[in-house]
Amino acid sequence: MLAEQPKNPLHGITLETVLTSLVAHYGWAGLCQHINLQCFFNKPSIKSSLNFLRKTPWARQKVEELFLNLPKP
Repeated sequence: MLAEQPKNPLHGITLETVLTSLVAHYGWAGLCQHINLQCFFNKPSIKSSLNFLRKTPWARQKVEELFLNLPKP
């Protein structure tokens, strides 16, 4: 059973949802300007970016921080 995490704003949100939201908001070029990662610049795709982000904690943290700073509707 998963423990609840009331103070974790990303609880229940998948990395794919985070990345898809950022791409929808900024586009790949805009996302690359905010976070300079090769996976956003060279033939970007959700699948390849997810593979990189899952293996690279510091990059994942930057993506999650950018997501948390998105303007709320």
